[in-house]
Amino acid sequence: MKNRLKVLRAERDWSQADLARRLEVSRQSVNAIETGKYDPSLPLAFRIARLFALPIEAIFEDG
Repeated sequence: MKNRLKVLRAERDWSQADLARRLEVSRQSVNAIETGKYDPSLPLAFRIARLFALPIEAIFEDG
């Protein structure tokens, strides 16, 4: 699954650790999601969307 997580994080000048802390996940989880090695659970996808104040579809793209 493609995503804009890295771009959104960079726009806010957050490190992976900063984002991980805000989402209450590990930095490794953030890295795995950003690189497409791991698709977040639905609850985590909703937390990410709320954090960035965007719809899930604006962050994640199937394909």
